[in-house]
Amino acid sequence: MSHQSTTEPAPARGLRRRLLRAAGAAATGLAAAAAAVGAGELVAALTGPDSAPVIAVGSAAIDLTPTPLKEYAVRTFGTNDKPVLLGGIYLTMAALAALAGLLAARRPAAGAAVFALFGALGVWAALSRSTSTAADALPSVVAGVVGAVALVRLAVLLRAATTIPTPAPVGPSRRAVLVATGGTVAFAALAGFGGRAFSDSRTDVTAAREAVRLPPPAEPLPPLPVATHPGVPGLAGFSTPNPDFYRVDTALTVPKIDPRRWSLRLHGLVDHPVTISFDELLKRPLHELDHTLSCVSNEVGGPYVSTARWLGVSLPDLLRQAGVRSGADQLVGRSQDGMTIGTPLEALLDGRSALLAIAMNGEVLPVAHGFPCRSVVPGLYGYTSATKWLVDLEVTTFARYDPYWVRRGWDRTGTVRTASRIEVPAAFAKVPAGDVTLAGTAWATHRGIAAVEVRVDGGPWAEARLAADAGPDLWRQWSYDWTGAEPGTHRIEVRATDATGAVQPQARATPFPSGATGWHSTVVTVT
Repeated sequence: MSHQSTTEPAPARGLRRRLLRAAGAAATGLAAAAAAVGAGELVAALTGPDSAPVIAVGSAAIDLTPTPLKEYAVRTFGTNDKPVLLGGIYLTMAALAALAGLLAARRPAAGAAVFALFGALGVWAALSRSTSTAADALPSVVAGVVGAVALVRLAVLLRAATTIPTPAPVGPSRRAVLVATGGTVAFAALAGFGGRAFSDSRTDVTAAREAVRLPPPAEPLPPLPVATHPGVPGLAGFSTPNPDFYRVDTALTVPKIDPRRWSLRLHGLVDHPVTISFDELLKRPLHELDHTLSCVSNEVGGPYVSTARWLGVSLPDLLRQAGVRSGADQLVGRSQDGMTIGTPLEALLDGRSALLAIAMNGEVLPVAHGFPCRSVVPGLYGYTSATKWLVDLEVTTFARYDPYWVRRGWDRTGTVRTASRIEVPAAFAKVPAGDVTLAGTAWATHRGIAAVEVRVDGGPWAEARLAADAGPDLWRQWSYDWTGAEPGTHRIEVRATDATGAVQPQARATPFPSGATGWHSTVVTVT
């Protein structure tokens, strides 16, 4: 009787053994990297969440990213651009950590050197921020040391456990390696999540924010007329609820500022520098401002535009109190996280309402939108007017200082371009033949909207109905009755005319360097 041997050939056994060793080596690298990240998070609970190694590297990556790539990220991933960035950093770290583990299996010192480079990169990133201190480097130093030590110890264990002993088994077993690797991962999870939870509890300002009592405005604005919305189903409301208000910024961790320890310094080319506390800010006359804020990164028809009723202190009044000196033409706002926003002084002293805002839509500023104080200046995109988490104002000149976005090639003034978009029906929607209602929104902040026109399939322009005008600093919603829509695919376009008589240009331009232009269009299918 013949039978087939089940004994694995020696070459196959050797290959399987090598693959298992490689997998084990890569696992030790990943475990060491997890320990490094966890240790960094734990130390960052004391030095500040921005100093955590991954956050520091991510922030530096944002600062160093070329403008076209940054615009691509915003356009492609929208408000998920930051999670995508952090995910990319973690994946890159995992790949390098696995490689470090493979190196350490043969030369532990070489693997440890990779983690030393990790730590050095984190130190550089943490210290590259304008607001950094020497303490910010500590989480990355600890992370590099912990990662290197963990990798060397695991690599030595793995080598001893996978080397065939002669003549008798001695040294650690493979189970000991698994236990050590698992213990390292457990430490990483405990340190990482524990450090983040501790950091969140130390920096939590929920109670302080809820304790703020907003004084009434000196001259309350009347409620916005119901007629500002055309009443078309599917068209978003005229005002944007705070949870839906767009957010575009560079902050990987939102600054959390206790208003009891907050102050604002106004200095530079002024006769009387001013430092004001939050309590002192609340005691000044408060004003309301209905204003549509938009982001320069908004593509034609894009979502980065929202409307709110803001409450705050007059920024022009504060500037006049300080006494702006002759020759000054720029106000630089600095955020708690080091962001700088440059605003033309002309736009602050020409009579328009500009605020040091402390509330939006009747609520204390949400933390993500700048609590406890931010600037709001009608007529300008956010990158030249809206400093969130504001702590410093410097009166200076454009010749003397380039703020963050100007250093990256963006226009200095940031005047909002005339824009309009179609929101109803949605793109590629199917609608029944006959009469179809079109609707959308147009804005030309601080100039106002005088007319909106619509055309179908390149035909003649027809004037849309404008909803009630609530003021030049706000968007304006519109509607149009498309009668006799016939079955088939149709292209709808929209354009607006601002209150100066200037028609929205047809030529397409990207957001960089001064805002997108072009007519928004959409395609629908009539059934």
